Amino acid sequence: MNEERTGPLGQPVPVAGPTAKPAPTSEGRHDGTSRLGEGAEPDVWEVFRQEKDGDPMRHAGSVRAPDRDLATHYARELYSRRQESVRLWIVWRGDITDLSDPDLLQPPLDRTFKKPGGYVMRDKLDAARKRAAAPEESRERGGAASE
Repeated sequence: MNEERTGPLGQPVPVAGPTAKPAPTSEGRHDGTSRLGEGAEPDVWEVFRQEKDGDPMRHAGSVRAPDRDLATHYARELYSRRQESVRLWIVWRGDITDLSDPDLLQPPLDRTFKKPGGYVMRDKLDAARKRAAAPEESRERGGAASE
């Protein structure tokens, strides 16, 4: 027997089953683990937005919320209320991987040939010209002194 309750906005909330949510408490918070407890800090959610179709997603800022639903509402209110965004990504800061290890980011081998522009030859050509010019100058000086 499925008994139904109503949520804070009058929508039906199932008591049991895969979509069941804990009933809200008097403060409007759920007793589940996703909501704040006494003295707990809300999680930080990073918000990325796209201004127009085809534009890249850019970091817009962050919001503090106890769960994904509230973070979505806060992000929509802050970054899309005036139709300045066509798409939002809301990502829990804990899901972001920070890769700042120089050993992983700077490989030991020179692989600049794999870049779209290829090798930057300017510096290498200048060094080769200097090396090639050095023996000629010494031969010219040596040849003039020996005659």
